[in-house]
Amino acid sequence: QEQLVESGGGLVQPGGSLRLSCDASKLTQSYGARAWFRQAPGKEREAVSAMTITGLNTYYADSVKGRFTISRDNAKNAVYLQMNSLRPEDTATYYCAAGRAISTGPNYDYWGQGTQVTVSS
Repeated sequence: QEQLVESGGGLVQPGGSLRLSCDASKLTQSYGARAWFRQAPGKEREAVSAMTITGLNTYYADSVKGRFTISRDNAKNAVYLQMNSLRPEDTATYYCAAGRAISTGPNYDYWGQGTQVTVSS
């Protein structure tokens, strides 16, 4: 039984936008920290963005600052990643993660199955 379910990936042209969603309704709020990671072929998985349960603390990788925005709806136990001004180098499989505290490392207790984002003309 999957605990995290991502959606919203797809093919988009450079400069376009996508909004990823992560349904964590099966998780308790004990695992309230949320993060998005991505992994491109031949590369290590990297943290893209993270947010605490309160939403007061966030993290963005330098490569996405000013273009991506993480948000959450605690009533739905969902987290989102709005991605604007997409670039070909953003192409990767994006993973949602949940844990007890935010981290830029893969120190999360639950992971989604991933959703593919491809930026290409």
